[in-house]
Amino acid sequence: MSMLRGGLIQMSLKGSTEQSPDEIRQAMIDAHLPYIEEAGRQGVQVLCFQEVFTQPYFCPSQDRKWYDAAEEIPNGPTTQLMCELAKKHKMVIVVPIYEQEITGVYYNAAAVIDADGTYLGKYRKTHIPQVAGFWEKFFFKPGVSDWPVFDTQYCKLGVYICYDRHFPEGWRALALNGAEYIVNPSATVAGLSEHLWKLEQPASAVANGCYIGAINRVGREMPWDIGEFYGQSYFVNPRGVIEKEASRDQDELIVHDMDMSMVREVRNTWQFFRDRRPSTYTRLTDGN
Repeated sequence: MSMLRGGLIQMSLKGSTEQSPDEIRQAMIDAHLPYIEEAGRQGVQVLCFQEVFTQPYFCPSQDRKWYDAAEEIPNGPTTQLMCELAKKHKMVIVVPIYEQEITGVYYNAAAVIDADGTYLGKYRKTHIPQVAGFWEKFFFKPGVSDWPVFDTQYCKLGVYICYDRHFPEGWRALALNGAEYIVNPSATVAGLSEHLWKLEQPASAVANGCYIGAINRVGREMPWDIGEFYGQSYFVNPRGVIEKEASRDQDELIVHDMDMSMVREVRNTWQFFRDRRPSTYTRLTDGN
């Protein structure tokens, strides 16, 4: 297909961090449902939410309470609900949630559901930060997922989560595995990363000849208040041009038609994949 209609939903936290993870999950899902319905009405074919979309970004804390936010994929309630909605709207849905594999083993993950409601698989965040305000290693085990690309009804889809975007190797691995469109659900705040937000992903789209959908949350989250989640979710094309962008501070669904023929055109123009020299890159794979 030539045109692909994508949708991205960015949202502020609903409820209070003093509530239980189950209560917050329900509030966040309730807030997303009208936007999902609207995406269906607008004919969105691939929809993605922000990182750990059912919860606050709880990683400024090291509070074991948030382990209760984790749920199974695909048998947990959120993935099962999204399978029903994907089938209803004939829409691929990427569902970034906190995953429990077994008690005590947790991942920052995203389930991918095809347009007929079939669960296709998941991606687990590979790179886990441990820096001020982002104590993710307390909550998440690093994923080892061999860069899956999901052959959905509408496109070949890859997923890369938040901090992953700072590592070019994963973008390249997804593209080499066939991804034409890669989504990057995130939770990132103003200050250190904002300059990079519109730098790294356009550059990665160019380097790999693909479309990227970048999703961020909005607002401030108490009591941690590590900064403003600055939204500005966007679609960027294989030439590095941001084609559509959301607001900085509003709950929002953005919908955009991507010309997927541009993937082939740009890759055939630049031939970055042909001209790679992987035999000379052993320093990248020697384990250090």
